[in-house]
Amino acid sequence: MERRFKAGQTVFHQGEAGSELYIVAEGQLNIHLPGEESRRISLKDIARGEYFGELALFDDQPRSASVLATTDAELLALSRETLAKHLARRPASAIPILKTVASRLREADALLSERAAKNALKEVEQNLRWSDKLADRVADLNGSWSFIGGLLALTVLWTAVNSSGLLAKPFDEYPYVFFNLVLAILVAVQGPLIVMSQNRQALKDRAQAETDFRVNLKNEVNIETIVRELGEFRAEVNRELAKAPR
Repeated sequence: MERRFKAGQTVFHQGEAGSELYIVAEGQLNIHLPGEESRRISLKDIARGEYFGELALFDDQPRSASVLATTDAELLALSRETLAKHLARRPASAIPILKTVASRLREADALLSERAAKNALKEVEQNLRWSDKLADRVADLNGSWSFIGGLLALTVLWTAVNSSGLLAKPFDEYPYVFFNLVLAILVAVQGPLIVMSQNRQALKDRAQAETDFRVNLKNEVNIETIVRELGEFRAEVNRELAKAPR
């Protein structure tokens, strides 16, 4: 059965009952965990020839994620009954479906098992080239009183040497054209170096934000697991208490 969806239209929501598997004939879709736009967790983008929604056909449980059409899409819907009849005639055709399910389970296990907490700043700094480190040092120096004091001292020394008669022939007489040239070159070089350092700082901030997001996501998943297990434990205790003689 053909189903058509417009771009931005939801195919199904997480938690809904599912009885169909969808094959993408045209268009692109995104599998995600729902939430606000800034908190929606994208799991996978799928395109023509791929399929989704197979879990609900096997375990008869609610949908584990939501699917959104990112472009106009044409889907082929395959019901549980049709799939069961096809697998009964051709059992070998279940192997590609099982491979897809196993692949997605491995991806989920890898996401949950990897250590989310890490020193993102240290990882970024370890991959810096010597030129990047030099730019950061220059930017740090430019924003310090040491640089201001050193520049003032150089100005006074330059002026004194070329104006006090210490030299028979000053190398840069008033109005100190050569000194102005040096200052202009210094300013011209400082600008790009400071911008390079600022861009790297933005990269570090994004890396740190991504790490924080992964930590929060993993904590949220673990908390949901603990709450579910506590609920199951409480229900089991209540059943045992109900069976106990009074």
